[in-house]
Amino acid sequence: MRRAAIGRLALIAAVGFASEAGAVAVEAANASGAFGLYPAPSFRLVTGGCKDCATLRQALWYFRAETIAVPKPGLPVASFAPGVSAFDDIRAWAATRSPGAAIDYPPLVWVESPQVVRGARLSADGTRLEIGSAGLAVKPEPKIPLNRSYYNAASIAYLQDRALTVRGTLDGGELTMRTVWPEAFALGGTAPQTHALPAASSPGLALRALMRDSPRGGAQGEFVARTLWQRDAAASDWSGKPVLALMVNGAQGDDDEAHAGHFAIVTGRVAPDGRLGDWLVNNYYSLDVESEKGIIAAPLPLDNYLADLNSGQNWYRPTYMVVLVLRDARAADLVQSALNRVYNQFYRHQLVYYHPSDNCASISVDTLRALGWPIPARGASNRLLAWISFPVVAIKERSLGKAKVAFDYLYTDPTRLLPAVALEEAFDSILTLVRGELPEGSGPLARMIAEDVAAIAYVRVPQFPSNRAFGDAPAVSVAEYKSRVPDDPALAQIVPVPPRPFPEALRDPDLLEHEWRPSDYATLVWGVLSIVGIPVLLWRAWVWRKRRRSNH
Repeated sequence: MRRAAIGRLALIAAVGFASEAGAVAVEAANASGAFGLYPAPSFRLVTGGCKDCATLRQALWYFRAETIAVPKPGLPVASFAPGVSAFDDIRAWAATRSPGAAIDYPPLVWVESPQVVRGARLSADGTRLEIGSAGLAVKPEPKIPLNRSYYNAASIAYLQDRALTVRGTLDGGELTMRTVWPEAFALGGTAPQTHALPAASSPGLALRALMRDSPRGGAQGEFVARTLWQRDAAASDWSGKPVLALMVNGAQGDDDEAHAGHFAIVTGRVAPDGRLGDWLVNNYYSLDVESEKGIIAAPLPLDNYLADLNSGQNWYRPTYMVVLVLRDARAADLVQSALNRVYNQFYRHQLVYYHPSDNCASISVDTLRALGWPIPARGASNRLLAWISFPVVAIKERSLGKAKVAFDYLYTDPTRLLPAVALEEAFDSILTLVRGELPEGSGPLARMIAEDVAAIAYVRVPQFPSNRAFGDAPAVSVAEYKSRVPDDPALAQIVPVPPRPFPEALRDPDLLEHEWRPSDYATLVWGVLSIVGIPVLLWRAWVWRKRRRSNH
């Protein structure tokens, strides 16, 4: 949609295109390196219009105008069980999977761009990539019209004099840059310096303090990578080790629907130089709207996820990661394989995104719990307030839909609603597990984490300067979220986005009806009270008034 020539360019990349353009090497996105735990050359580059891909037709529909990587024939691709919910599918699948089973490949990886340049620097005017004396003409990907801010002179100044990985589309000797990622943002091939957690009553609160130890949650700070815990202090060489990471993107500075941040699960391996860009981020985002930034839910390389000029999270807010460096890949393999199954159910709409209870945090946490990692829950945010406020919101807003959404927000466990809370509880649990304490309900994933974690690292990526307002650390409660939103709804900064209806022709016959949400029961209860209760109250008031008159 955004590039008319993408089919031709992806086809060139798919047959192994590599070029020397102005003596700067431009390589196909799958020619070398990795997509997380997978060798990039084990994929081929296509668009969603592919006619011979094993990928679900529903998934291909979402990426019909995008460059994607699909597994080559003969590789084990994740499947799904029809006629069951997404997480019942995961539980049943995990129960029969052997601990050392080979990793399943994802239905697709959203690589976004068919070409990549590594180790280049941006010229002072932002019009060329340079490696030594060689150069390549470049221009930025056009801004999506609904996107409220974009790459500008401040961005060029920030990126200058940094070694960059740039993903884009080469046409006529000029590269259209879609992703620009600083390669120095790296974990390190050897363990970074160990830092003690801030003093706090729990590890989760200590992590919160760490995320907030700089103004605006470090949005305008430096890149940070540090070791928080290591099983064997002498084992400092992390090169090649698998990783399983939990990522939270912070609050946006000028979007009042985005103060809670975003949650994602990351897998990959530590590169010899510690670069993070090839790790695979598993992002869940509503498929039923057209994002103003062009975001589509998918597994995608970390540099794309954080630094795409339109959709990259770090153009809008800071990012935080808790990284588990593993002695064995089995936990990362298990999680990534499970997430691949969830994507299949997500694309075909067996699992439907619903912001209060089926969102980026809940889908991720529910997957981890289904695999046997009992991340503690905190209980509903405020059930009493949910019930009391339901009729108030319905009357005030003249909308039953808004009342139901508000009810579900208050009824949802914060570990499934607020990304920062999910990360805090997961971090608490990780430290419990590495001490060898297995809580009740621990299954295969919890045992793998307990046995295999070699070290725990913390990474913070600052926001990239642009004409966007700087973000902040994510809200950790519904109350804090509301405190950041203007009291006057007219002053709230919200970007309306158009719907993207799921075509009926893509709806499989085995799809289950969605289970009732808490707000559906609230609607029933308040409906009954309105029909039965109010007339009864009026009758009792009439009787009381009649008796009172007769007594006088």
